[in-house]
Parts: sequence; C-alpha cells; structure tokens
Amino acid sequence: MSSRKGQKGASKVVRQQLARERRRKRTLWVSAAAVAVLLIAGLIGWSVWSGQRSGDFTAPANTAEGGTGAVVGSGPVTVDIYEDFLCPVCHQFEQTSGATITQLIDEGKIRVVYHPVAFLNRFSTTEYSTRSSAASGCAADAGKYKEYATALFDKQPPEGSAGLTDDELIDIGAGVGLDRDSFGSCVRDGTFKPWTEHVTDQASRNNVTGTPTVVVDGEQLGDRSPEGIRAAVEAAGK
Repeated sequence: MSSRKGQKGASKVVRQQLARERRRKRTLWVSAAAVAVLLIAGLIGWSVWSGQRSGDFTAPANTAEGGTGAVVGSGPVTVDIYEDFLCPVCHQFEQTSGATITQLIDEGKIRVVYHPVAFLNRFSTTEYSTRSSAASGCAADAGKYKEYATALFDKQPPEGSAGLTDDELIDIGAGVGLDRDSFGSCVRDGTFKPWTEHVTDQASRNNVTGTPTVVVDGEQLGDRSPEGIRAAVEAAGK
C-alpha cells in the first residue's frame, strides 16, 4: 500500500515538473514572438520614417540630379561647393574666391553645384541656416541662385544671433531682381525647407563635415585660393 502511494506521489511530482516545463517553454515562445513582432514593427517604422525623411521633398528648378544642389554654369569640369550662409569662413571664401568662380563659369570651364547646407542651426536662435538655405532654393527655382547667395553673404548676420528675418531675406531677393510676391510666398511658406534637409543629409553622407568645402572633379581641395581653384580646374580639364 505504502509502495503504491509512493509511486503515485512520484508520478504526481513528475507531472508537475513536466507541466512547469511546458509553461516555461510557452512563456519563452510567447516572449520570443513578442520581441520578433516589436523588432519587425520597429524596422518597418524606421524604413517608413527614413524614406519620408530622405525622399519627401521637392527640389527647386535648376538643381543637380537627385536635387543635391543648385547648378550654375555648364562647363565640362564639375565643381561642388558646400556652404552655409551663417558660416564666416564661407563669407571669406566668397570674398576671396567668389570672383574666380564666377569668371570660370563665364569662361565656360566649369559647372558649379552649390550645396547650401544647414550645419550651423545651433548657432542661431531661429535656425537661420535652414531658413536662408531654403530661401536660396526659392532663388534657384527662379534662376538666380548665384546672385542671391552672393547678396546673402554680403549681409551675413553674426553667429549666435537670430539672423535675418524672413522679410529681410525677401528684401534681398527683390534687390537681385526676384519677384517680391512669388519669392516672398516661397520664403514665408518654407517651400524648400525639406530640400535643405535633403541637401544637408546628402552632404553628410558624402563625408562633408565642414564649410566651405570645395570639390573639383571629385577631389576635395586643400587650397581654396583663387590660384588653387584655377589650377585644379585646369588639371581636371586636361
């Protein structure tokens, strides 16, 4: 009798252990499935967000393939210039080498792709880098990027300030011959702010970490002087 009771007790213990093991396995499977669902959902969400962030923009007219910059000139050598309208060194570059760039364009030697990035938003209380870049997109759309960019640098605000107001950006555009009404609407509506984000993101993907950055025929220049630029263009054109 006691032997049968012992066997029953042992069987009960075994059944309980097996039941606990089954519950443990079910819990593990449920947990693993939940993690997998969350992971898949996260990947899908990231893909959607990333696609929207990099693809949901309208490029101005007169921009390069992929909308990464405003194109000026049609020469055989491509010069990429990455600039930020709040960057003091970019202003200096414009003062020292801007005339050489213009001359090379007029001589039919270069095609310039200007990339107005917004790297310096943190140095403005109103994200001036983004606002001015977007305004330059409005100017590019009307075929006056170079004229507008030059005027922006001439009136560059100091770092740490609010920057120029939208009204001041519009006044500058009118001053270089842009239609005040259509250009003003474009600036106030922030039409090309998503484009600015795209230009900035693409610059980072191209390993551009500062401004100004000048690339001639795919080679980044160390010498951005007028002589350095002209020599690089002449070498690339051979």
